Amino acid sequence: MSNPNACAVRVVAIERFERPVTLRLPFRFGAATVTHCPQAFVRARIEIKGKPYFGAAAELMVPKWFDKRPAFTHEQNFEQLREALRIAAQAYTDADEGTPFLVSQTAGAAAIEIGVSRGLPRLAAQFGTALLDKAVADAALQAAGLSWVDGVSAGVLGDPYHTRLSWQKPASVALRHTVGMADMLGDEDPASWADLPRDGLPVTLSQAVAHYGLRWFKLKLGGQTESDLERLTRIAAVLDAQAGDYRATLDGNESFADPDRLAAFWNAARSHAPLSKLMPRVLLLEQPLPRAQALEHSIGGLGIDVPVILDESDDANDVLERGIALGYRGISSKACKGIYRSMHSALRIAADPARLLLSGEDLTCQAGLAVQQDTLLAASLGVTHIERNGHHYVDGFGIAPDSEAAAFAQALPDFYESTSGRPRLAVRQGHLQLGALMSQTGFGAPVQPDWSQLQSLL
Repeated sequence: MSNPNACAVRVVAIERFERPVTLRLPFRFGAATVTHCPQAFVRARIEIKGKPYFGAAAELMVPKWFDKRPAFTHEQNFEQLREALRIAAQAYTDADEGTPFLVSQTAGAAAIEIGVSRGLPRLAAQFGTALLDKAVADAALQAAGLSWVDGVSAGVLGDPYHTRLSWQKPASVALRHTVGMADMLGDEDPASWADLPRDGLPVTLSQAVAHYGLRWFKLKLGGQTESDLERLTRIAAVLDAQAGDYRATLDGNESFADPDRLAAFWNAARSHAPLSKLMPRVLLLEQPLPRAQALEHSIGGLGIDVPVILDESDDANDVLERGIALGYRGISSKACKGIYRSMHSALRIAADPARLLLSGEDLTCQAGLAVQQDTLLAASLGVTHIERNGHHYVDGFGIAPDSEAAAFAQALPDFYESTSGRPRLAVRQGHLQLGALMSQTGFGAPVQPDWSQLQSLL
């Protein structure tokens, strides 16, 4: 290894677990509505010069995102992600010694190809690799006694990006609040209040703006111009009245059938008088076209005057470059797609920062390892506002033992706060404080889950 700081690791064992997660509010994106799903956890044991070290990671197994084919049930989607994790665990423990990056590029790449050969979409197949890469990176950084930014910038992971990226240690990051398709917007929503949670947390958009001091928002679209305009009008009424000098992003979630319908929506939204304050505040439009079409059509001539970025299409390192050639101007960072994928994207975007952007998006990251690692990754790559929605749809640490939740909160006292006796994500004036998270040894995992309280994933 030419880099003296790079760790040569051997992955000895991968333990896999899961925990059920029940949402306090239904989360609808595109055609899917999610009310519950499992969260996957992994514990990696590596050896460096014969000495053992441990790392951990977690990720929610969200249905109808990795694979949106309607023929598959939610449970079948969960099983796809379990299979991707099984395949990756076998590949990593069979791998030769190498840097964490090399293990990812060899064993991880092989695991993805095996998953694809077994019928998994590439986006689902890379879930296992992405999760294991986080855990192995955590273990390697623990061994080096370094924090994420200090360790990765020193080249501990053996990646080719560490000296070519400008690693950041921001004190805080703005939280971009998701407004799902099923979300209630104001107290006037004709919903059955008897069925809503009484946990002291916000239920409507109006309540969330007031409770968290929000100024950044992510608005889901459904791909139907008339209904999208009607819903955006109602959202704009809340934001215009309450959110001050706010900013927003729009997420198409692959819901526009073709470029012509996308252009028709954009032109209609731009000329719709009730959106006259909202639309000039829109920063980007995320993945409006289905992944099967997104890289088949040029979008440069559609007249969309904000960056259009890719998300669900991001299943290989060449996707961003292909998208740029077609008129796309950025891509999302998500830990569930891989830490090295985010680094790769950030490096390309750094070559043309005036035109291209890296956004920080969320797959309902849960309190604990998942939200800590994803936030840390994006913020260190220079993302200044990041979609965070797990705290809105799940109450704190969910069914995790009180002792586990308390341990995380104690380790990161500025990232969590106790309200109504429960540790929850601390959103202060619309921001997350990152001081303690940035300084922790390892990859955003100062404490680990109570493994004894998790269900083994065979």
